[in-house]
Amino acid sequence: MSLLSPSSEAQQFDLLLKGGHVIDPKNGRDGVMDVAITGAKIAQVAPNIPAASARSTIDVTGLYVTPGLVDVHTHVYAGTGAMDSFAGDSSIYPDSFAPRTGVTTVVDVGSSGWKNFPDFKWRVIDRSMTRVLAMLNVVGSGMGPGETEQTIADMDSEATARVARQFPDIIVGVKSAHYMRNDWTSVDRAVGAGRLANIPVMVDFGASTPERSFEDLVLVHLRPNDIVTHMYVGRYPTLGPDGKILPHIVKARERGIKFDVGHGNTSFSWAKAIAGVKNGFLPDTISSDAHIRSTRLSMKDLPTVMSKMLAAGLPLKSVIEMTTVAPARLINRPALGHLDVGGEADVAVLGIRKGQFGFADGTNVRVQATEKFECELTIRAGQVIWDLNGLTSTAYR
Repeated sequence: MSLLSPSSEAQQFDLLLKGGHVIDPKNGRDGVMDVAITGAKIAQVAPNIPAASARSTIDVTGLYVTPGLVDVHTHVYAGTGAMDSFAGDSSIYPDSFAPRTGVTTVVDVGSSGWKNFPDFKWRVIDRSMTRVLAMLNVVGSGMGPGETEQTIADMDSEATARVARQFPDIIVGVKSAHYMRNDWTSVDRAVGAGRLANIPVMVDFGASTPERSFEDLVLVHLRPNDIVTHMYVGRYPTLGPDGKILPHIVKARERGIKFDVGHGNTSFSWAKAIAGVKNGFLPDTISSDAHIRSTRLSMKDLPTVMSKMLAAGLPLKSVIEMTTVAPARLINRPALGHLDVGGEADVAVLGIRKGQFGFADGTNVRVQATEKFECELTIRAGQVIWDLNGLTSTAYR
């Protein structure tokens, strides 16, 4: 795995990834082939593209070449100085973690609301090499400290939809999260905003109660293509004592409700994940819920979450699909999550390490596994932004 010498012959491409195993679920690619890049675009995907046709050729034999990963649940509204707040110090700058993990697109879900989204855009989105999209919190001040997300007076469907329509290239959804009262105000106003702006809603539901049940959430209040995140958290009534999918979850899936992993720091249970995969409660999308705590404790990063889903029994190709084209479809971004010729050259080059690895969940339960994803190379819009082992460097002589 090294940078091959450029040829003096006529060169058609700027960069050639040669000999890797391409997994591109959108296009049905699953095998050894080469990926050529010119400028910021994918120029060709085919077996045996001549090395002489590129100015730089990188040997990625033994590695997986996939579309750039799309992490559909993150918190990246950092830099405001607000303590104990996802609209501040609890968030993490996207360029500090995404490139080294193969992630080229992150979606911040609800850290900002319609009031402070312009500051989030100026402070983070406009300055990041990582593509940053957003779901607006239905609370105007976003995920501020203390009781911010319980403030019903700040939950404004029309204002949320108005800002979403103002920034359609960036805002891809609405978020309802962390609401602790026994009523439906947060969810219903989020859905109202989603309906007005024609975008999906993601819900971090909290605890199910008789007055505000998880069953009513997925069967009554959410619309088709709305999203429940933290699907493998212990508190959600999704699986019975025998591990079988509960009837309301079957009906919710039939209605078109989507389910996202959203690992986070405490929102993933091995018991739920292993039983879920075994009994067919599979994710629509795999995401990290990256923030300052989760990235240093149980979650780590998206490749670690992908490794956990491999260990839970998901096939490799499904794991790649659920972190590329599936989240792109979820947020209605058809330009992302694939290696279409002519599409933007967002590419991840991933290795799978063999050994003994311990993966902890949010309840401090560990599962031992023998495989672990590791990102070797990340390319964003044709530019290498992460190179773990110097594959693009010239060998010292």
